[in-house]
Amino acid sequence: MIDRHHLAILREIDRLGSLTLAADRLNLTQSAISHTMRKFEDRFGVKVWEKQGRGPRFTQAGEFLLALAHRVLPQFDHAEQVLVEFAQGHRGALRTGMECHPCQHWLMRVIAPYLKAWPDVDLDLRTAFRFGGIGALLGHEIDLLITPDPLDLPGIHYTRVFDYELVLAVPEAHAIGAVARPQDLTRETLITYPVSPERLDIFTQFLVPGHCLPKRHRTVETTEMMLQLVAAERGVSAVPDWILREEGAGLPVRAVRLGQGISKGLHIGVRKGEQKTDYIAGFLALARQAGAQPVPE
Repeated sequence: MIDRHHLAILREIDRLGSLTLAADRLNLTQSAISHTMRKFEDRFGVKVWEKQGRGPRFTQAGEFLLALAHRVLPQFDHAEQVLVEFAQGHRGALRTGMECHPCQHWLMRVIAPYLKAWPDVDLDLRTAFRFGGIGALLGHEIDLLITPDPLDLPGIHYTRVFDYELVLAVPEAHAIGAVARPQDLTRETLITYPVSPERLDIFTQFLVPGHCLPKRHRTVETTEMMLQLVAAERGVSAVPDWILREEGAGLPVRAVRLGQGISKGLHIGVRKGEQKTDYIAGFLALARQAGAQPVPE
């Protein structure tokens, strides 16, 4: 039988790089781990790892089991955490994931009233996932996913929070007119978040269909830095229109429409059926209210 104990051993060896450290983490002896996994290998007739230097090297079977461990064990961990919280009188834990780089300021509008309205819910925000946002949601690493690019999957329910338009932020005195063409960017440095081009709408919905690429592509981590670089005439950037109005206020930057316009929407995904859980439904309601509020000019 494959049980949780075997998978936990493999996960800790992968995390720590040695049987000795994994044994310490699991409060076992190294010989106990070796004996347990040897019996497992004998039962299934496969080798899980081989010795390589100071640490083990996983075989193909071991890599398969390790991937299973990373999918399954977070669900066990989450279930145990929820049960403990219920036993302590807490409502539950709400782990929120975010794939929308510029959305953190908007999210603060939701978090403050949510923490006040749901004092017995533990709220956590995560932006890094082992398997990506959708994988993290389906794998129970997170409970909510904030994303501008929802994938239509049978196990996920989406709530559309608000609509916006992706625009090109340019220096105020830039020669470009009110509407940009793909070829206009061939002479520009395009500044984006650190996301691969195939996941950026400025590439997939504007430049690539127009058979054009920017003169240079550079990335920065924050919206503030991005808009400061645009204001300093170091490049141009594609950002949501509401972000430009809110965070570009006071800077010498302006918005330019991308072709016929790129319409987007912000969505919150949850595992299907869980959208009716009271503290999750409460978050979705507050998110819709925050999305409907006018953004300060």
